[in-house]
Amino acid sequence: MDEIDKLIERHQNLSKISVAFLYSIAVSIAVNMFWTPGGIYGSGVTGAAQLISTISERWFPFHVSTALMYFAFNAPLFVLAWKKIDHNFTVFTIIAVAFASLMMHFFPTAKITADPLVCAIFGAVANGFGTGMALRNGISTGGIDIVGIILRKKTGKSVGTINIMFNLFIIACAGFLFGWVHALYSAISIFINGQVIDMIYNKDQKLQVMIVTSKPKYVIKEIQSEMRRGITIVHDAEGAFKHEEKTILFTVISRAELNDLETAMTLSDPHAFVSVTDTVKILGRFYQKHIY
Repeated sequence: MDEIDKLIERHQNLSKISVAFLYSIAVSIAVNMFWTPGGIYGSGVTGAAQLISTISERWFPFHVSTALMYFAFNAPLFVLAWKKIDHNFTVFTIIAVAFASLMMHFFPTAKITADPLVCAIFGAVANGFGTGMALRNGISTGGIDIVGIILRKKTGKSVGTINIMFNLFIIACAGFLFGWVHALYSAISIFINGQVIDMIYNKDQKLQVMIVTSKPKYVIKEIQSEMRRGITIVHDAEGAFKHEEKTILFTVISRAELNDLETAMTLSDPHAFVSVTDTVKILGRFYQKHIY
């Protein structure tokens, strides 16, 4: 059984590395072929890296590349993620960011069109697709994602407001420094980028989780500690194969918390049977206050 678990884990890790590489290609296409040639600035850390790169090129005697700044901005967040989130999560985040930085550096810059609107749209679609695929497979692309996960674990709230404020700051800087036309198209690009990510990732989708376990106390403690969700307990269940006494736990999580659930199960009962299904509608309280 341990060998099978190791093979499954190895397959999952290889799959995540492949998706991280796919993300790096997508963001490189967005930055090098559409956003940079069209004077468009992306969202989050990518947009901030583009701004610093443009400022250094125009007003400093040296030029700092977007790829270098992208990695530099993410580096302090790696430390934060390592301490506050999860080591495995941090490793794959570093892999995704490193791949993206390398691809942005080596991927050729090509000006396909001079139309900033076309550059804004196609850059947003490319980056949104890559980011959405990464998040869907449990990989963070760094930046504000890490801050969002930490805030969600501590407060139960999303990082939407911080994300909006950060992007407004980027748009304002682009407008003051390089003209409001670029700021307008950057805003359009950021909006489309977000829509594409949501369409692929669908992080707000609710999932019903059924857990069959012989260690209910440990599982409940980990889930309520990590995600703070209510749990319904069904006692005296019996496995048909070995006729062992089991406990069934029911809870509902968001798709964004799927990685947190996997971590909680690994820590509490890695041999539990877990079934995750889509749920259409939730009535009643979804969020649960912290249990001390």
